[in-house]
Amino acid sequence: MNFQLRDAYTPHPVSSNAKLACANLWKVYGPKVGYYFDTKGYIIDPQLLAKRMRDEKHIPAVANVSLDIPEGEIFVIMGLSGSGKSTVLRCLARLLDLSHGQVVLDGQDISKLTERDLIDVRRHKMGMVFQHFGLMPHLTVIDNVAFPLKIQGKPKQERLARAHEMIELVGLHGREDAYPRQLSGGQQQRVGIARSLAVGPEVWFLDEPFSALDPLIRRQMQDEFLRLQKQLKKTIVFVTHDFIEAMRLADRICVMKDGFVVQVGTPEELVSRPANDYVRSFVGDAPLAKVLRVGAIMNRHIADEHRAIATTKISASAKLEEAMTLFRNESSVLNVCDEEGQEIGSLSALQVVQALAAKSRIAP
Repeated sequence: MNFQLRDAYTPHPVSSNAKLACANLWKVYGPKVGYYFDTKGYIIDPQLLAKRMRDEKHIPAVANVSLDIPEGEIFVIMGLSGSGKSTVLRCLARLLDLSHGQVVLDGQDISKLTERDLIDVRRHKMGMVFQHFGLMPHLTVIDNVAFPLKIQGKPKQERLARAHEMIELVGLHGREDAYPRQLSGGQQQRVGIARSLAVGPEVWFLDEPFSALDPLIRRQMQDEFLRLQKQLKKTIVFVTHDFIEAMRLADRICVMKDGFVVQVGTPEELVSRPANDYVRSFVGDAPLAKVLRVGAIMNRHIADEHRAIATTKISASAKLEEAMTLFRNESSVLNVCDEEGQEIGSLSALQVVQALAAKSRIAP
């Protein structure tokens, strides 16, 4: 088999604007993983290399993944079971050793850190929430939330004060002395979120955090997540298999299949320009009003007649489904504002109807 092809090992330049990034990341399971990365000067096609690994009874769980995640972004990784999405998250958080490649946080290659230095980075710069809440059943809510600070060696008064602050933030004031068994699933997940935020992480990793919850509680937790992010502006890596959840939460989405990245883009880009049939199968049934943002279709030049009749404000980052609840009639117009509340455009009911009609005509 000819391996004189292309870029399995060609260094991917990490963006200087990235808070977190990975370059040419591989995670392979099997008895002789190192053999595949002893290149001896060869340039190897990633797809052919992954196929050879599988033929030789190895599992390329993550294959040649390169990502740049800027500060403050909600970056959602999605795909079917076995696509590699959770493995990428665990590699980025350095919970797993890499088979090949690098992970860069704030310009530092953390794939080369010692175990002691890695523990320090995780304790001070990273927060993690997983599908299974992982609360300690013998500890109260406040002691669960304060536990990471205890590990850091913070004084008791300081860690309890911080824990109270986080409990208030997630809406559990009054339940500080409850034990996990006395809480609902949604409340337990709030405790997990509060605990992960207690250390003030710069990067927040969430691996299918709401998938064990019933649909109503899941929607409430998504609302809570967005509320927290509006306040905290964390850099977030969020894994889900639920496309609607991804569309609702993400600034950008990475779609994965068989360990490879298939497409990275905004929700609008994935719906409007799916890279292939695999992505198209995900977005085909997407409710457009839940996907398209106001800023994507607004009128940036505010006509005088619109300025005169627009009385209600909406954020440019809001979805069209939210805008639709604010229109009083077919002639209604909304003021569109940026994150600082400055007026940057207008949106009419007719524009929404036209946008939804145009997008629905995109060829499958």
